[in-house]
Amino acid sequence: MHYEVDVNGELKRITVTRDGDRFVVILGEHTWTVDAVQVGSHTLSLLLENGNTPSNASGAAASSDLNRPGQVLSRELSLARDPLTGQFVVSVGTIPVSVGVNSRRRFGRRDDGGRQGTGPQRIVAPMPGKVVRILGNPGDVVSQRQPVVVIEAMKMENELRASRDGTIAEILVREGQSVEAGTLLAVISHS
Repeated sequence: MHYEVDVNGELKRITVTRDGDRFVVILGEHTWTVDAVQVGSHTLSLLLENGNTPSNASGAAASSDLNRPGQVLSRELSLARDPLTGQFVVSVGTIPVSVGVNSRRRFGRRDDGGRQGTGPQRIVAPMPGKVVRILGNPGDVVSQRQPVVVIEAMKMENELRASRDGTIAEILVREGQSVEAGTLLAVISHS
């Protein structure tokens, strides 16, 4: 099956096919075999095996562990869905990434360029956890990738960051509050 995946505003085209209990994922010239197991209500454990051979893996891409031919990596990722935009917040480790699957088609977007957007950014909890720090107040100006809220989940602190420059419009949680995956934590307006 073919998908258009919008990752933080960058459109990527991927193909996913089932191979027994695993999936074969093709992105450009790279192929991975993925074994995915759900380990929590919003968490997946993945084994990623690079299926490229040394002759068809580019030198620049092969320098990354994920792109080294024959390499097998284990990753855990958390998913939360933003009910307003239909986008997912996918966290691999402590880095949350906004991901839309076929979102341009579904929401009527016709452009193929990078997405900066003019609407507010909604920072949502990527997994259940506890708010341990709020790093700004309504009215504060924030820059792209600046931490806004820190939540603790699975004994790890996760900094949730602004995806672009803007002003904090709302903080909807307080320190010490428990939150579920997908809970709206803060809203950042953009100029």
